[in-house]
Amino acid sequence: MSIQDQTIGKIRQMPEALVQEVSDFIDFLLMKHSSNNWELWLQFSESVEIVESDFSDYLSNLEDYEERLARGEIQW
Repeated sequence: MSIQDQTIGKIRQMPEALVQEVSDFIDFLLMKHSSNNWELWLQFSESVEIVESDFSDYLSNLEDYEERLARGEIQW
């Protein structure tokens, strides 16, 4: 029995939610081993990190601004 047959047998025993995770992981591996797609993925994930970090700073600054407005320290 080949490793593919063994793996397919294991997948058949899993609940659907776990099969979806396995499928997602397979997609990830296929993309990772396709160098062009992998480079695009790395660029995308770096961009997401930058956007999320900038957004979190924005939210904390916005909350600070709203609190200062509420205290009357600044006016609209």
